[in-house]
Amino acid sequence: MSSPEVTIYTGHRCAYCNAAKKMLDSKGVAYNEINIHEDSAKAEEMVERTKRQTVPQIFIGDTHVGGFDDMAELNTEGKLDDLLKLND
Repeated sequence: MSSPEVTIYTGHRCAYCNAAKKMLDSKGVAYNEINIHEDSAKAEEMVERTKRQTVPQIFIGDTHVGGFDDMAELNTEGKLDDLLKLND
């Protein structure tokens, strides 16, 4: 089974964005990064999709994970790898 597409909305000089990308990198997960500071339409898209204005905002497939803290909590609970389908 293939891994779902991972999308992460990020911004400039964002420590939580960097931490989220580092966590995904450590798991060998490819992701599509969208920097909202480089494209205002993408910033509007992120707010519309998430109802949140902070970065990062992370999607695994169609599932909105939330921000870095949310993803880190899923990882601690052992649920992140299941979402990423790393246990198959």
